[in-house]
Amino acid sequence: MKVTYRTKTLEKVCTDLSVATRKYGQEMAERIQMRIDQIRAVDDIEQMLQYKFGRCHPLKGDRKGYYAVDLVQPYRLIFEVLYNEIQIANIFEIADYH
Repeated sequence: MKVTYRTKTLEKVCTDLSVATRKYGQEMAERIQMRIDQIRAVDDIEQMLQYKFGRCHPLKGDRKGYYAVDLVQPYRLIFEVLYNEIQIANIFEIADYH
């Protein structure tokens, strides 16, 4: 899937290991990079759900329409899937929504 980001700040955290390390620490930065790579590697969200990459799951309630993958507990990488000819994962936020 193609990956886009809600904000430039979020894009820097997700694409620059040193920025992510400063903000979240080494383990979390590596996990963010791994999840972004996994999202890029699949063709569509169904593959992520089928193979359970990062325990990918749809969200409910006020976050309906979004998906989440695990990072370092309790954080999740939250994204929405935009459907065009090619599915695009729009990274929404990194949060502890519990």
